[in-house]
Amino acid sequence: MAPIATLFDFDGVLVDSEPVHLAAFNDVLAARGVIIDERDYAANLLSLDDAGVFRAVLARGAGVARDGAVVPDEEEVKALVEAKNPRFLARFREAFRAFAGAEALVARRAARGPVGIVSGALDREIRFALARMGIASHVAFVIAAEHSPASKPDPAPYRLAVEALRARSYEGRAVVLEDSLGGVTSAKRAGLRCVAVAHSYTHSELVHAGADAVAPDLASIDDALLDGDPP
Repeated sequence: MAPIATLFDFDGVLVDSEPVHLAAFNDVLAARGVIIDERDYAANLLSLDDAGVFRAVLARGAGVARDGAVVPDEEEVKALVEAKNPRFLARFREAFRAFAGAEALVARRAARGPVGIVSGALDREIRFALARMGIASHVAFVIAAEHSPASKPDPAPYRLAVEALRARSYEGRAVVLEDSLGGVTSAKRAGLRCVAVAHSYTHSELVHAGADAVAPDLASIDDALLDGDPP
């Protein structure tokens, strides 16, 4: 059987961390009198990296006018990202939860081919969780927020993942496992097969975004579904 690489999104796919991210964003933004509610986060912000979330929120308020648009100050965005990280990690250590079957799925896919993590989270956050889950040795590489020039739904993160595979002399097929609409869009725009897990959005929303297949949870995902084998 020919090998196939598996590219996992992280937050919302392997770890149930999106509520923790939202709480940490609000920790930082509270001093500004800004609160992101769950509906807004899911509808508009979930697939973005930290900098993308802060840019979007700041653009709704005061910013620097440029070509008729409100453009947040990048130094301010950087400061907010740096302030959020320790708050996220503190909350994450206390409320850490991997989705059922996550560790076994990563280990199983590593036996099928190289495994990469492609996420809008920061590298240190991902490495902490991989170590906590005991699966770091199964992951060949990580594409984190600070490694990519643009966040999902831009295809840049998954294009970097394809480059990382080629750098390891892998030229075979690859499949993506995502949970967000923006993540599905990113994978498809990079020309990759994408299976979605309905942890964050409904089956119909994920299909509409372009997912090639959708599963209700990780336990429902077998190798045939990820590999695209006919039923």
